Amino acid sequence: MSNSKQRILVFGAGAIGGTVGAWIAENYDEIYFLDQGETAEAMKLNGITTYLQHEKDKAFNVKVNVINDLSACDPFDIIIVAVKTYSLEGVCKYIKETVQNNPIIFALQNGIDNQTIVPKYFSKVIFGVISYNAWFDEPGVIGYQKRGPIIMGTVSNDMISEMEMLKDIMGKGVETVITPHIKDAVYSKMIINLTNSLTTLIGLGYQDITSMKLFKKVLTNLTYEGVKVIKASGYEECKLGGMPSWGTLWSASHLPNFMTNGIFKKNVSKMVLSSMGQDIIQRKGHKSELDTLNGHLIQLANKKSVQIPYNKAVYELCKEEFNKSDFSPISIEQVWERVQNHI
Repeated sequence: MSNSKQRILVFGAGAIGGTVGAWIAENYDEIYFLDQGETAEAMKLNGITTYLQHEKDKAFNVKVNVINDLSACDPFDIIIVAVKTYSLEGVCKYIKETVQNNPIIFALQNGIDNQTIVPKYFSKVIFGVISYNAWFDEPGVIGYQKRGPIIMGTVSNDMISEMEMLKDIMGKGVETVITPHIKDAVYSKMIINLTNSLTTLIGLGYQDITSMKLFKKVLTNLTYEGVKVIKASGYEECKLGGMPSWGTLWSASHLPNFMTNGIFKKNVSKMVLSSMGQDIIQRKGHKSELDTLNGHLIQLANKKSVQIPYNKAVYELCKEEFNKSDFSPISIEQVWERVQNHI
């Protein structure tokens, strides 16, 4: 399938949509962006600026095409949907009611729920797993830790020519890999995303961690419990760029502290505000990916009778704290107290 005339729309220019779209736009003209409010205005005026972590002085700016009304545009061949899962149903419904053609949808949400939602509206759907961290400094300005990779696949391993075409276009700006095991990739990423709940809950980056020992204990057990649940559910590990392997997660939660403290502290120093932290702390919102990530894992654990006290304790606290009218991060000691109630 030729990509020479493929018109692409990025729907949602947050940390992920903004980076992916900007990287492609560096070498591909037929790409457009649709967002709202300050983000749309900033892109119209200044384009999108992206920068590698700790190298903001070397930021790169690209001017981009911004549209206001999907119904007033010529048809798009590919629509990259980069909104959060809690907005996905409404966005899919809007696109379906607005476009007259049958575009390829490239869905870039964390978690597995998009594999249920998007196919209700579209017949040509490719799913992507983002294997890098990015954050939104301000509308149109986005930082990232590394450029990719993005893992893509379809549930039925069909649409091979479409994926090859999309990979070729994506590859102009970001490393993209096709996998025949997209669900393994999704669940492997979900394990890493479990930490977003804890780092948001204790306000990593907004307040001091009063006990690194307790933080390490809770965080490493969160992820290792995730590995146990995903394995018990029949899924296999999928390597995701530079993200920790399942063996590393086991080591962090089982080996003596003197053997693992150094690498743990090094990894903590690299942590940035997660997408959940951006939703709850930065934007002071109440919607997050908590249920589609941590909540989904708990459902799987219950089905397989896997005990996950750390995840249940953190999930309960997040449900309580995030729903408060004015969320304020709590201490790791308060988290540990709740964990002990589950052990």
